[in-house]
Amino acid sequence: MSDLDLCYMPASEALKRFKARKLSPVELMEAVIRRAEATRETVNAFTNTHFDEAMGLARKAEAKYAKGKKTGALEGLPVGIKDESYIKGKPTTGGSLIMKDYIAEHTSTMNERIIQAGGIVHARTATPEFSCAGFTWSRLWGVTRNPWNTKFTPGGSSGGAGASLAAGTSPIATGSDIGGSIRIPASTCGVVGYKPPYGRNPDDPPFNLDFYCHTGPLARTVEDAILLQNVMTGPSPLDIASLRPKLTLPTKFRPIKGWKIAYSMTLGAFEVDPEVVKNTRKALDVFRSLGAEVEEVDLGWGPEVLEAGQAYLQHLFGAFLSKMLPEHGDQMTSYARRFAEEGARSKATDFVNSLEVAGRMYLTLGPLLEKYNVLICPTTALPAVSADFDQTKEEVKINGKVVDPMLGWVMTTPFNTMSRCPVLSLPSGHARSGVPTGIQIIGRTYCDEDVFRAGMAYEKAVGGWYGEKAKRPKL
Repeated sequence: MSDLDLCYMPASEALKRFKARKLSPVELMEAVIRRAEATRETVNAFTNTHFDEAMGLARKAEAKYAKGKKTGALEGLPVGIKDESYIKGKPTTGGSLIMKDYIAEHTSTMNERIIQAGGIVHARTATPEFSCAGFTWSRLWGVTRNPWNTKFTPGGSSGGAGASLAAGTSPIATGSDIGGSIRIPASTCGVVGYKPPYGRNPDDPPFNLDFYCHTGPLARTVEDAILLQNVMTGPSPLDIASLRPKLTLPTKFRPIKGWKIAYSMTLGAFEVDPEVVKNTRKALDVFRSLGAEVEEVDLGWGPEVLEAGQAYLQHLFGAFLSKMLPEHGDQMTSYARRFAEEGARSKATDFVNSLEVAGRMYLTLGPLLEKYNVLICPTTALPAVSADFDQTKEEVKINGKVVDPMLGWVMTTPFNTMSRCPVLSLPSGHARSGVPTGIQIIGRTYCDEDVFRAGMAYEKAVGGWYGEKAKRPKL
């Protein structure tokens, strides 16, 4: 088997081969590291790497399998960990010059669970500064690029995770999503990304208390996303918002024949690129072919849904960053500084208004999801912006109309506002540029299994992604 085939092997398949002793964790880790080194300059998906330590841990995992010892759910798998959460004794930079020398003093709960399950942290995946953008570049680590077309961004803020998966340098990876930061890279990189309901996966304070904020998995297959989600999830004594009991997702689902699926191409609030529309319609036809009834719906939403989401993010997340302005403003990127400045100007009335809008949004979404099994819409309204895009200096146009440069080109933030709804992002095709596009599958509150059932059926129907050489980026 070639290095490339190893690098694109699904995590679930690698685990089966480990257990059958047909593949060694050492072989997989060596292939992944070689691929990472070969794509470092072109993609730049990683920040700090731990390759030597990872090889040592792979050898220990190999010995466990060889001796038939008990192994963890992720035993021997390389796992890309977003450079935002913590691993005790190791650097976490958040993509910021301010934190370039910071060494974590504790391990985030989700990382602890991944490590205890035998996952091997071979690298930290790149983020924009403090994860506050839908693209991935920073003054500290430079520009992370889309493996499908390096002129474009891999999305953000979990852009390094998406890029690493698409480039074959991690089989699974972690992300976080406060305005779309898992789903945007999933769409732009052509991978699977899951935003669980608020509280499903534990997080670090203070953002565990922000209901827009979610940690979750990214992968190249739906089954691999479930594999990592089942490790990350469950109540934690360190996170008061974490839900009880733990929800363990199955990997086998019944067909969706007879389901009723709603869709909205614009959510009433977005301009959507024709290529995105075309690929979304093709995806909807797949669901029809599976025996589902697919109907267009009007949510009654308008521009206020994006405005409210931005106001909420500015009031909490922006205000959090604004504390750094007096001492570190000159070290910050243009976009992080602008976001922090907007946060400093935010008023409590802006925040309250965002909650009122959220209430009105669910007055239509809630009843609609009682009538339909799931709602589908595009993940991003534009395939991607450029790799070095600066939202403080450049504009974004869709269909000839200028849209908000921060979040107007993505359709994810409304479902951070509707934070208790599970959302799975899946590939829907490619634009002429080669950049992938995606769809979001939105489920009823806390009904995680529904979106995975739909996602698994869709993936099987389209034949999956990355399994053949022709379905991979030509790096």
